[in-house]
Amino acid sequence: MSVSASQIKVQDIDHLGIVAGIIDEMGLVEQINQLLGTHPQEIISAGQVIKAMILNGLGFVSAPLYLFEKFFEGIATEHLLGKGIQAEHLNDDRLGRVLDKLYDAGLTEIFIRVALSAVGRFGVKIDSLHLDSSSFHVHGNYGSDGNDEAEAESGLITITYGYSRDHRPDLKQFILDLMCSGDGDIPLYLRVADGNEVDSAMFGTLIADFQKQWQIDALFVADAALYTEENLQQMLSLRWVSRTPATLTAAKELLENISIDAFVPSTIPGYRIAPCCNDYGGVRQRWLVVESEARKQSDLKQLQKRLAKKYTQAQSQLRKLCQQKFACAKDALKAAKLFESQLPFHQLANLEVIEHAQHQGRGRPRKDSQPALSYQIQAEIILKETAITIERERAGRFILATNVLDVNELSDEDVLREYKAQQSTERGFRFLKDPLFFTNSVFL
Repeated sequence: MSVSASQIKVQDIDHLGIVAGIIDEMGLVEQINQLLGTHPQEIISAGQVIKAMILNGLGFVSAPLYLFEKFFEGIATEHLLGKGIQAEHLNDDRLGRVLDKLYDAGLTEIFIRVALSAVGRFGVKIDSLHLDSSSFHVHGNYGSDGNDEAEAESGLITITYGYSRDHRPDLKQFILDLMCSGDGDIPLYLRVADGNEVDSAMFGTLIADFQKQWQIDALFVADAALYTEENLQQMLSLRWVSRTPATLTAAKELLENISIDAFVPSTIPGYRIAPCCNDYGGVRQRWLVVESEARKQSDLKQLQKRLAKKYTQAQSQLRKLCQQKFACAKDALKAAKLFESQLPFHQLANLEVIEHAQHQGRGRPRKDSQPALSYQIQAEIILKETAITIERERAGRFILATNVLDVNELSDEDVLREYKAQQSTERGFRFLKDPLFFTNSVFL
């Protein structure tokens, strides 16, 4: 049977064939249909709609949801999604109904179910898991109706101002929590939260809840936001690795006083480790003071910039102080000492109090009149060598903590490796925020 050129229809697949193949292999469509249900009169099921959304998101073109149908024009839709499915079936009404079903069923719960199935099908190791969060800013008003209690009961998130990882404090935002496997950086947990939610208030709860749902004995890794007394108490039965906040008094003292002889070279190039013990929050744990050569060089450069900036500020403040007049020398010295105590890296040198006599009133003073006395300070700004030495010694150092006390179970080297792998979630956020992946722009 011959086919004329007019009967030949050319459609694109590009890289979407690979994406569709992975989706089919993990059984995503069948799982979504089982969770959300199907209807005999549906031309395209909820699972197929979700598959189409993933293909759209990974299409790397500026085709958001309201242009969804246009995206599939010219693409081999039947080959990718199923027999009989055309671009016009992927209209915004169908997408909206499926999105509503996803919300009603619980996005986090569905994500975990799908991820758990994928882990089993692809043999992903879940010995260690990495938790982090990031903010996604939005444009527009997003005004609240004032009924915050009703929103909280309904489970709606609050899009509002908060600490912006995108450096856009002028815009409202929401928070995304993400947990990835140490093996392959596979996302296993996803949660959307209020824009002003504080990581330290939630990380312990999230890890504890996740462990209950997955029932696995994994090592949980997170940044310093995890390290609070409340979180450590919530994770007494779990294994964890976290960075210790440098603001803790015990951490400050350790970083300032630890001997350089305590450090031993790591098998990981560019690192040295000094192990010790601690019981912060009533939890017995290992602390590792880690020194990174690359970070040290970076910290020292930043220190020089800070010193130059602080010196300029101190000089300006000293000039203003030197112009002030005081009623007595004691007050002048007191003001000078107060000013000096507020300088982190500098101090006053050649401090003097200058006495000034000034005639009061107009005209020539009488022979028996007493001049009014005022006092001004005179000084120079110099470096506070002790403070700078401490900063230089601390450069490149940070503290890691773990409640795994047995070094045979988790060595010092393994603790450092697991923490360095924390960038897996950061890479996930960079992908989600990439302009080519259209979740970077959030809109209705």
